[in-house]
Amino acid sequence: MTPPNEIAGTAALSICEALLLALNDHKVLPEKEIVGILEDAAAAHESAAEHDGSDAHAAVAALIHAIIDGGNSVRRPDGRVS
Repeated sequence: MTPPNEIAGTAALSICEALLLALNDHKVLPEKEIVGILEDAAAAHESAAEHDGSDAHAAVAALIHAIIDGGNSVRRPDGRVS
């Protein structure tokens, strides 16, 4: 990615993470559903990577899995971000 695209991508990721946190905080979506959304997004990029061999798709899927594993997008009932 060129630097402007990296900036736009980082902004989009931050906005999406904030939206997922807000949806969970306001009890619009439970944590399970939010994790499901992230898993679906990762699976779509994994499929695309398998189809076209794209390193970019594989990297996006890996990042989404890291977000799920590191818990950056879901706030737990005790207030911590998981």
